[in-house]
Amino acid sequence: MIGKSLPQVTFKTRVRDEAIGGDNPFRWQDMTTEDYFKGKRVVLFSLPGAFTPTCSTFQLPDFEKLAGDFEAKGIDAIYCLSVNDAFVMNAWAKQQNLKNVQVIADGAGEFTRKMGMLVCKDNLGFGMRSWRYAAIVNDGVVEAWFEEPGYADNCETDPYGESAPQNVLEKLSAKAAKAA
Repeated sequence: MIGKSLPQVTFKTRVRDEAIGGDNPFRWQDMTTEDYFKGKRVVLFSLPGAFTPTCSTFQLPDFEKLAGDFEAKGIDAIYCLSVNDAFVMNAWAKQQNLKNVQVIADGAGEFTRKMGMLVCKDNLGFGMRSWRYAAIVNDGVVEAWFEEPGYADNCETDPYGESAPQNVLEKLSAKAAKAA
């Protein structure tokens, strides 16, 4: 994956628009891979689903807490991607009280499929979802890759460690120290 350009897709997002008014002041807005990644150095992490235990208890909250440390290492943004729709991802972001991590809804799984990370999780009743991974992406190109072991359809376990923010930050710090 290192050196691979991210796939060009259009994400269907919901954005707040006060001009709409009412109880649901949101509108659809298309965002592209380029909109999210062009000219930025970001951490992208992908996980099986919003509101799921490991994702909600450890991975997303820890990236949120460590955002300042990532920024100090030259990271411009942190994106959490999942094969969930924009409504679910926005509700999860609100429930998690996110300030530093931006969620990306890959509702149809197109980005995940083109990344080669789409897996079947029918054994959990999820359908097609993302395998858990993280990447450091520089201007749309994968600079570092952190994939959980055991990639497979209907995996009986939910490995977590490689894509943990602490591991990504440690590797980012080691790389910075080596360059210095």
